[in-house]
Amino acid sequence: MYRSQPCLQGLSLIFLVPLFFNFHTSYGDVGTAALYSPPYLPAACYGSDASQFPSTKFFAAAGHGIWDESAACGRKYSVRCISDSTPDACNQNQTIQIAIVDHIGQEASVPSAYNTTMFLSATAFRTIANSSTTSSPYIKIEFQQV
Repeated sequence: MYRSQPCLQGLSLIFLVPLFFNFHTSYGDVGTAALYSPPYLPAACYGSDASQFPSTKFFAAAGHGIWDESAACGRKYSVRCISDSTPDACNQNQTIQIAIVDHIGQEASVPSAYNTTMFLSATAFRTIANSSTTSSPYIKIEFQQV
């Protein structure tokens, strides 16, 4: 009868556990974010009621793809920058939670607005994107509704 060696089992765990934690699993969607510049009022979700904006100043305007005929108003998303064509464009290990307060649709004068997932407030954008290295007004993001 074969008996496994406890020492070998322990060694295999030592090597397998770190390998397991090196794989990054993504559970969110991938999209693009752009800078959402002031003035922020009036907003599509709450009109001129500034009290509806989060005190953290982490908020966004929904792009056409997540707007859902105003059902996106008040939705909260976890957002992080994942890459850009410019090296070091993302502030690593920065994940923020934003609330949708407005809508920027295909009628907007912002270039490529129709394909942009969300437009982040200046505070939110600067928290996850390294504005000193990125020349592009767009960043690639991973986002998930919370």
